[in-house]
Amino acid sequence: MIKHVFIIGSKGIPACYGGFESFVEQLTFRNTNQKIRYHVACIQDYSNRKEKEQSFLYNQAECFNIFIRNIGSAKAITYDLKALNYSIRKIREQKIQDAVIYILACRIGPFMPYYKSILKKLGITLYVNPDGHEWKRAKWNYFVRQYWKLSERWMVKYADLLICDSKNIEQYIQKDYAKFHPKTTYISYGADVTKSTLPDDSKEYLDFLGKHCIQSKEYYLIVGRFVPENNYETMVKEFMNSNTNKDLVIITGVQNNPYYDKLKSSTNFHLDKRIKFVGTVYEQELLKKIRENAYAYLHGHEVGGTNPSLLEALGSTSLNLLHDVGFNREVAEDGAIYWNKEDGNLAGVIEKVEKLPTEKNLQYNTLSDQRILNHYSWSYICDSYEEMFKGMKSESIIN
Repeated sequence: MIKHVFIIGSKGIPACYGGFESFVEQLTFRNTNQKIRYHVACIQDYSNRKEKEQSFLYNQAECFNIFIRNIGSAKAITYDLKALNYSIRKIREQKIQDAVIYILACRIGPFMPYYKSILKKLGITLYVNPDGHEWKRAKWNYFVRQYWKLSERWMVKYADLLICDSKNIEQYIQKDYAKFHPKTTYISYGADVTKSTLPDDSKEYLDFLGKHCIQSKEYYLIVGRFVPENNYETMVKEFMNSNTNKDLVIITGVQNNPYYDKLKSSTNFHLDKRIKFVGTVYEQELLKKIRENAYAYLHGHEVGGTNPSLLEALGSTSLNLLHDVGFNREVAEDGAIYWNKEDGNLAGVIEKVEKLPTEKNLQYNTLSDQRILNHYSWSYICDSYEEMFKGMKSESIIN
């Protein structure tokens, strides 16, 4: 019998950007099991409803468009609810037996008491990826944070299984929600150790270097969402206080982001020619080449589980300098160098790594590659999901 898996919560595929989107892209692309059929929700602007079909086939998955109006912060909640309603209707109409609905992130918890009874009557198993600590993010006001925390609580209570992409997140779920006796399992996010298809002298890469006045191997790199909890202020300040002659290249979107002006005011980074905000880079092979030829990668994330940009850096950048929190140590182990937010700490680390002997640099590169190959490769992650969906992973579930 075919196992039908409905995936809700990503923006959809084909993936343009984003961790959940890349995960769903890889999961569907690598599916060779004829007994697993994926159905993927894809968000679309409401204005496109007359131009796009309700559903289409991609990576042999049935992708269904959900048309949503731009209603601010409630947009994602509305999207998940409409996608859930579509999935339930599809399962009911086609009399699909033993279906799985897999919800990525905990946005619709307050609605789960209502939906859980419907899912139970239809024999649908509910899987949830709790993602990271969304309720800790600084961008949310008090009331939104309270909603996210409440929503997480109800998603944990009503999920048949929580699939955590971080062991730290799994431990948190088990500890903080012990009274619900949650069933959890650990399957990480994935990455690959592959070289960019672009040569070092490719026009795309050389144009990038020339446009921003940087040199290959002579820059530190940051890639990630431009939010306070990713510690941009600490990294920029400490870099400015270091004596390095290299540049700091920051790939992130800052347009119409008030945090950018706040950071400028608190650091005066615009007066330091080494600090270079270069915008976003969506062309994946170019981004991979930029990572490969960075002197080192700086990672300041402290909220959330296994971070996709960290995995990609470990698989491509030779030297990685990570904020010392449990999520990051869990992933990189001995394959990275760690820093904290004490004054002068990161600046000192930057100055020390520039004195590292070549063999030590190569050792870090080898160890980081091994972490990806042995524990985070996409083939390993997708195989783990297939085994779970087929019911072969039950022995790993914690009761």
